[in-house]
Amino acid sequence: MDTSTTASITTANPDQAAAWNGHEGENWTEHADRYDRSGLRHRERLLDHCAVETGDHILDVGCGTGNLSRDLGRRASEGSVVGVDLSAPMLELARACAESEGLGNVSYLQADAQINPFESGKYDLAVSSFGAMFFADPVAAFANIGRSLRLGGRLAMLAWRGLDSNEWLTELRAALAVGRELPKPPAEAPTPFALADPDRVRTILEKSGFQAINCEAVDEPIYFGADADDAYRFMSTLGIVVGLTHDLDEVGRATADAALRQTIAAHETDDGVLFGTAAWLISATC
Repeated sequence: MDTSTTASITTANPDQAAAWNGHEGENWTEHADRYDRSGLRHRERLLDHCAVETGDHILDVGCGTGNLSRDLGRRASEGSVVGVDLSAPMLELARACAESEGLGNVSYLQADAQINPFESGKYDLAVSSFGAMFFADPVAAFANIGRSLRLGGRLAMLAWRGLDSNEWLTELRAALAVGRELPKPPAEAPTPFALADPDRVRTILEKSGFQAINCEAVDEPIYFGADADDAYRFMSTLGIVVGLTHDLDEVGRATADAALRQTIAAHETDDGVLFGTAAWLISATC
């Protein structure tokens, strides 16, 4: 596997490292509270599924700004949690939050979980909340994570199902297309949909040494704001919105912006602006 040194770490995926140490990481860090709130329902489903014991030692893969790591740390109060991510700015915030919350059993490591030499058999549980879809070589990556687990250790992670099943993405793409035919991500590339096919997931995990593999559908809504105006302020900063509008001319950008506002308004409810999502809760043992 080719590896490169990016942002002071050795990585098997320099493009992802560059993104998460650049605009993407800065955006998520700046809006960390909003991102944490948007995925709250999904995170609660993952936490309930994990059934964490107080003495568990846990690895959080693609931890971002570390909200899930800290939730796990409160449950594993006599154990430990290590959150791993490529992004230096996101981890800086994660460490500050753990310190302010007095969570001495939670630590963070800037590393590529695909290739980092974790201590063999150290962890009882490896988790990931939408952070494991971007591996350049998923079989090698999950084998590396599996080696960090004790015999009988567990894997639990959230990953998106297909693009066409995720209303929040299809409606954003439709609003921002402005007459363009937008390409769809390749099914097996390191994208948000790399683990969308359950048969592919099972093949990858079996080749990586896992067993008892299960994919459970999770269809929780995603929350973007208290009302349409609040949601627009947040959603206009999303990577997909910036990416699909940056090369439009002034007229096209105005058209896309109006369509985005209309789409957001159509999803305003008494509980805020909600869009449908479709994810897998993937579990396995080693």
